[in-house]
Amino acid sequence: MALIFWIGTFIISLAVLIKAADYFTDSASKLGAILGLSQFIIGVTIVSIGTSLPELASSISAVLKGVTEIVAGNVIGSNIANILLVVGLAAILSKKGRLEVSRNLINLDLPLLAGAGVMLMLMFLWDGKITFGEGIIALLGYIVYLHYALKHKEGKQEKEEIKKEKLNLRIILGLVLGAIFIYYGANYAIESVIKISEILNIGTAVIALSAVAIGTSLPEIFVSVSAARKGKDEIALGNIFGSNLFNGFVVLGLPALFKTLDVTSEVLSIAIPFFIAATLLYVISGITRKIYKWEGAMYLLIYILFIVKLFNLF
Repeated sequence: MALIFWIGTFIISLAVLIKAADYFTDSASKLGAILGLSQFIIGVTIVSIGTSLPELASSISAVLKGVTEIVAGNVIGSNIANILLVVGLAAILSKKGRLEVSRNLINLDLPLLAGAGVMLMLMFLWDGKITFGEGIIALLGYIVYLHYALKHKEGKQEKEEIKKEKLNLRIILGLVLGAIFIYYGANYAIESVIKISEILNIGTAVIALSAVAIGTSLPEIFVSVSAARKGKDEIALGNIFGSNLFNGFVVLGLPALFKTLDVTSEVLSIAIPFFIAATLLYVISGITRKIYKWEGAMYLLIYILFIVKLFNLF
């Protein structure tokens, strides 16, 4: 009964966390428009950060509860899920039967994604820990990314007609209540992970690499699949670029400022090789500027292989 209770608590907590992040992001986007921010700036900051709030909230909660190994598992697991699971589903369900992106988008983001992946891998493999100094480096990396993205905006600068909307109670409530429920959703999600791992005698890092990673990647799944079905391929893939960079830099870097993060053997021996393979596969697909349905199916098969290997099913 205890196991069923905590699994139920985990599912409900994730649902609350994801929905709260959605409301918070929507309210923050409206606030950004009221303050006169362009849709581009809102997109590369508020929206991309918003879809990664579940990862960030759950990672900070894990550090505060003393289970720092969950952070690395959550970051690597989410990035693997974003590429193999989310992109795979988006390609299979895409309106045109394939995902296509412009050369400019790839030239801007692929080198940064690959660079972030290399930095992440080196920090993990160096001593099996993420220290305060490495956390600072990671956060500085995200600042560099934002500067680079904003400075190299594509296309002509067009004047935007920003809908005039006054600050109202609904927006304020969305921000306040969203933040409160994000906190409690993340808190109980991590508490559930700890209890489930104790009952099943499974390492918390394994659950973080699988259940937590998939759960916190649900916003990316919804956003990218929905965009792909509407033929908005660059939104579908751009969301993954932004989310993975935010995960690698901020979701890892910020918790490291509070406490040194442990990197488990499962992350080093299983997740890192799959992370390298997934990133390389994404880079290769990105160079061709097209991801066909059969490639999406291959992405999903590799992800299934990752889960099977993670739980040592063969």
